[in-house]
Amino acid sequence: MNFRLKIYLSIFTVLLFTGISGFMILEDMSFINAIYFSIVTMATVGYGDIHPQTEIGKILVLIIIIGGVGTFLGIIASITDLFVNRREEEIRHQKINMVTSLFFSEMGNDLLKQFVRFDPAVKTLHKNLKISADWENEDFDRAQRFLRQHPLSVRLRPDDMAALLKFLQNKSGLLLRLIENPILQEHENFTELLRALFHLRDELLHREGLSGLPDTDHEHLEGDISRVYKLLVSEWLRYIRYIQKSYSYLFSLAVRVNPFDPEATAVVK
Repeated sequence: MNFRLKIYLSIFTVLLFTGISGFMILEDMSFINAIYFSIVTMATVGYGDIHPQTEIGKILVLIIIIGGVGTFLGIIASITDLFVNRREEEIRHQKINMVTSLFFSEMGNDLLKQFVRFDPAVKTLHKNLKISADWENEDFDRAQRFLRQHPLSVRLRPDDMAALLKFLQNKSGLLLRLIENPILQEHENFTELLRALFHLRDELLHREGLSGLPDTDHEHLEGDISRVYKLLVSEWLRYIRYIQKSYSYLFSLAVRVNPFDPEATAVVK
């Protein structure tokens, strides 16, 4: 419930109880009639079957009309906006995850497979991120806790970095189209991932060669790769969790090609 709706409901409640109490005391109405008259007044229905008999009762009606009509309409408008915004938010999330699905299908899974090969703690990853069809929220929560504690890192040779650069260059067009997509600007984590990928590509491109680099520079590049790796794994887990709830057929394929499962195969057995 948004803040504006809470304010309107609070004002409406105060006016309603004020009207009920006032009409019962000033107009000697029954409790039911007081509720009825207060609501039809605030809703501007005004059937005319009940009306104030005293001067002070008429003043109370004016106060309720002035304060209540706008509040009542504000509540209706706020509730309508709430449902519309919720629907728009659902559509936005669907579009974001469609783009995310494209990213992992075209390059994300392949990139993860490359990184996993060079992770010194690959066996631990296999154990904690081998997602299966029977995973529940508790399993995903456990995996997220594991990722926060696990120091994702890679150890690459110059030839491996050269192969990674070639892969990123081949996917430059896709990355550019993704980062230009206005939908993704609202998804900060994915935007940060794309930014880190572009930075890694630029770092690798700005060296005449990737062989014979000093240890300090090699460690610097591995740090850039590890940054991409961490963001990529985090976004992959979020995406898998989403499609498990919403798209079982996408989840089925994602499980069968899980980059953290050494026995993964798309072939259904």
